[in-house]
Amino acid sequence: METVGAYQAKTHLARLLEKVARGETVTITKHGVPVAVLVPHPQSRNLKPATVISSLREFRGGLALGGVSVRDLIEEGRR
Repeated sequence: METVGAYQAKTHLARLLEKVARGETVTITKHGVPVAVLVPHPQSRNLKPATVISSLREFRGGLALGGVSVRDLIEEGRR
């Protein structure tokens, strides 16, 4: 478990969040006293690619663009 000061945590938050996303725990201190702990969210888990693809296919199954093409949407976004 890594321990960092509040200033260092603020300065390097993105790096610390990447560590937490990989499953590590980080303690944040203020003047040497622990005040917070960054831990991975319980719902964040590594899913197998096949599971993710299956979930995406299920999600998009009921969605439609209402007769608009993807190309039309892209062109509209460029204007």
